[in-house]
Amino acid sequence: MGKEAALRDGVSRRDFIKTCVAATAIMGLPYSMHTKVAEAAQRANKPPVIWLHFQECTGCSESLLRSNHPDIASVILDTLSLDYHETLMIGSGAQAEKSLHDSMHANHGKYILVVEGAIPTKDKGIYCKVGGMTAVDSLTKAAEGAAAIIAIGTCAAYGGIQSSPPNPTGAMGVRDIIKNKPIINIPGCPPSPYNFLSTVLYYLTFNKLPELDSLGRPKFAYGRKIHEHCERRPHFDAGRFAVAYGDKTHAEGYCLYKLGCKGPATYANCSVQRFNDVGVWPVSVGHPCIGCTEPDILFKKPIAEKLQIHLPTPPDTYAPADLGQKGPGVSPLATGVVGIAGGLALGAGAMLTKKLPTGEETHEKHE
Repeated sequence: MGKEAALRDGVSRRDFIKTCVAATAIMGLPYSMHTKVAEAAQRANKPPVIWLHFQECTGCSESLLRSNHPDIASVILDTLSLDYHETLMIGSGAQAEKSLHDSMHANHGKYILVVEGAIPTKDKGIYCKVGGMTAVDSLTKAAEGAAAIIAIGTCAAYGGIQSSPPNPTGAMGVRDIIKNKPIINIPGCPPSPYNFLSTVLYYLTFNKLPELDSLGRPKFAYGRKIHEHCERRPHFDAGRFAVAYGDKTHAEGYCLYKLGCKGPATYANCSVQRFNDVGVWPVSVGHPCIGCTEPDILFKKPIAEKLQIHLPTPPDTYAPADLGQKGPGVSPLATGVVGIAGGLALGAGAMLTKKLPTGEETHEKHE
């Protein structure tokens, strides 16, 4: 089978390469590695995937399926052997369950288990059943033969909105139940399909899992705060904040921190990777980040609640961002003078320290 034949109808060679290049960049790999990533994506031995759904809205699957230019869904379907996915598969009922169990048996120890949705544990897990089995039993059984588990979306990663107080169904994330398998969390509500694709391609290219942070997230996608690359960051640094939706401060693109933006405490690549064909993300269209990749923020804190962060506005010793406007702060000239004075003081202090007698010298003089 040629390389072109490995692509589905509707996905051009150019779009396929663009996707691989994008995934390579997301993973933080050198540009030259995109050829190895592309080769891994086109191998004949596609890894089998079993995709389970529990307490969720199917938004994670929808995000993946509706992505195009390039059509990431088709690339993923060409890269993987999707043996079971309740939303996508044609079969249903007993036929679907047979497909699930046949794949688990034939590929024991080899398949990737993808979990979408939280798992209810209260009252023996009766709040979610598929094929007569509770979500806990289905997950536990499927996890036994999995080579690795990918928890896609915040619900599967941490429990999501279902686990919000008072958590009536006892909803949990995969990592709270399965303890003996490697688990990769791809949180987000929904997560970027590129983050999922990049994780899969990393596994296929290097035959190992990517480096994870303390919450089980790939560091290449969740290693930095979105606040660091936000297009509104200059306004934050200058102390310019939107104070109400629809007013002048909001329309002019000021920082959304005072409207409850959780960006300063949220680790994700949304501000760089973005969503949809036009490259948008919530903050770019005027809505605060809700911290959907963080277990202690999403559905735990009200959207409008401000985070307590260190120095929400720049200190007065900074020169103002707009030198043409009056405002609190010190002029650049004054800042320079203060800096020179501070340097002289530090230098004098260092010289004085050199001239001070050591403990031994003092002891000798007293003798």
